[in-house]
Amino acid sequence: MADILVRDVDAKMLTRLKSRAKRNGRSLQSEAKSILESAAGFTAAEAMAAAKRWRQGLGRRRFSDSAALVREDRRR
Repeated sequence: MADILVRDVDAKMLTRLKSRAKRNGRSLQSEAKSILESAAGFTAAEAMAAAKRWRQGLGRRRFSDSAALVREDRRR
């Protein structure tokens, strides 16, 4: 795995990152890695593959129209 170095981090931002890491029960390094992974997102090919897996998994399920249930609930 590669390493990354971020220089000149603002003190306020570092404090916010440390607070966020503590809230999430992670180290500062793990929190920063999580944020970077989230920001990087999927490539187009990865997104298409994930969507295909979802469609295949959902294709076997039966769904109903819930509009009537919502209307009934709103009348109460």
